[in-house]
Amino acid sequence: MTLAAKFEIEYLQYLGPDGTLVRDELPEAARDTARLKELFKQMLYVRTFDTKAVALQRTGKLGTYASCLGHEATHIGIGASMRPEDTFAPSYREYGAQFMRGVRPREVLLYWGGDERGNDFAVPRHDFAWCVPISTQCLHAAGAALAFKLRGEKRIGVSTCGDGGSSKTDFYAALNSGGAYALPLVLCVINNGWAISVPRSAQTGAQTLAQKGLAGGAFCLQVDGNDLIAVLEAMRIASERARSGQGTSVIEFVTYRLGDHTTADDARRYRDDAEVKSAWERDPMTRLRTWLTAQGLWNEAEEAAWKEECGRLVDIEVDAYLGTPVQPVEAMFDFLYADPPPELLAQRAAAIAAEHAAREPHA
Repeated sequence: MTLAAKFEIEYLQYLGPDGTLVRDELPEAARDTARLKELFKQMLYVRTFDTKAVALQRTGKLGTYASCLGHEATHIGIGASMRPEDTFAPSYREYGAQFMRGVRPREVLLYWGGDERGNDFAVPRHDFAWCVPISTQCLHAAGAALAFKLRGEKRIGVSTCGDGGSSKTDFYAALNSGGAYALPLVLCVINNGWAISVPRSAQTGAQTLAQKGLAGGAFCLQVDGNDLIAVLEAMRIASERARSGQGTSVIEFVTYRLGDHTTADDARRYRDDAEVKSAWERDPMTRLRTWLTAQGLWNEAEEAAWKEECGRLVDIEVDAYLGTPVQPVEAMFDFLYADPPPELLAQRAAAIAAEHAAREPHA
């Protein structure tokens, strides 16, 4: 039999779950220990924000919210690896990456609070809004990457999707475009083990999710998504390839969703406690904290002080969200059409009249 093709997928990891090195030599990203420390602080900030957001939802001050608990290393590493002029097309829980890009926590809260102004980021102006339809954002990033290539700009498009999202036709269409046109595109598959209640084992027959990129001719790599150093190095490799004209990459970041899919979900109904307990032993916060402490770069007193500061900073954002005036009822009509049809204008007028009537004191 003549062999048509064969492949191997490399697995990238530097810090093991216990916080010790599993490779002899660290990449360049890990040699800048001051930067690693700052990124760890950002991971702590994101976790503080996430905890507060869940509490807001539980007390009726926020709508359904998608927690990012356990994803901090992957999200922060992706955002920290991008340049301001790049474009990011997220799904709906990559807060760490968005914060690194300039999105404000109050904008995240506005979005989940049902206010579309949360999608109108003050910065960055190059990034796309949240995308709840699964993996359609991959096509947005591919389109931006095509524009960058046609213009001769050294910019890249980055998108994220989940393990389940990597099985969607939208993902494959973006991948095929990226490979066919050698686009400066990085498709990040965040494999957290579950597509809502569907386990990774029931989603696809692929041995890895990274290898799906082979179908489109992309560079493929599987990464320990709980190892910030490995995430930074993987993004460096993929970004440099994209900027130098070497085309699209598919990076699978293996992590775990430590919380529910959203606050409307109860993960206890479909996964057992032993699995979650085992995942906590691979917590990205614990391993990086252990390594930084061993290097003399972090200690308990510093962490306690920073957590207190994180709480203060998050409270400022929460107050800004809660203090944002509600939009007038006509706002839901004003941005649908440049030339609204008569029926919509009639509905707008009726809504305004109803709102005014509700404000009038009852006789």
